[in-house]
Amino acid sequence: MTVFHFFNCAILTFGPHAVYYSATPLSEYDTLGTSIKAAVVYLATALVKLVCLATFLKVSESDSFDPYQEFLKALIGFIDVAGLYFALTQLTHRNISQNHKFQAVGLGWAFADSVLHRLAPLWVGARGLEFTWDYILQGLEANANLVLSISLAALGSLMWLRKNKPRTLIPIIYMCAGIVATMPSITSYLRRGLGWHFPEVVGFELFTSLVMAFISWQLFTACQRPSV
Repeated sequence: MTVFHFFNCAILTFGPHAVYYSATPLSEYDTLGTSIKAAVVYLATALVKLVCLATFLKVSESDSFDPYQEFLKALIGFIDVAGLYFALTQLTHRNISQNHKFQAVGLGWAFADSVLHRLAPLWVGARGLEFTWDYILQGLEANANLVLSISLAALGSLMWLRKNKPRTLIPIIYMCAGIVATMPSITSYLRRGLGWHFPEVVGFELFTSLVMAFISWQLFTACQRPSV
């Protein structure tokens, strides 16, 4: 039963990444190499973030919300944006369109995040003797992160690769990218500052990911229209 629970949680956590790759044109255009490169960039970015967090943040003795500490975490979190910029603009990609490039980068980014942050807890905890919903919720959280990562990659593609975008949309693009990039701090505030429980936070992440995906899709579509 415990092994069955582990495999269910693992499929829920990592399965959508494989489904997204195989069910979209990414598999037809052989963008796996781009996703792997993006995953490597994510791991390097995570290492830099870890060093910065260990250097500039103090160890808190309580689990209460500290605005100053969270502000520093949010600033350090923008290292992800820098890593995403490198993955989108500096890596050599196959001859694929901008549309497929940001999806492949976002997919690799999200998969590396799930492996780094959820594989070990899943392996240790989901095989326990006592059933818990926590690892199912972690799988749902990984799905929300997949959508948010692709949305952020789409917004980054518009910011850095799309030159002829409408000027009226530029502030909206940057604002949406800022919201997605600071989602860890937002969820930390909900959990520590407002006392939300884990299921409530995951529900918020799922809802926000769908909203940001819709907005990103609308912005990307609007920027692809020929200017009059």
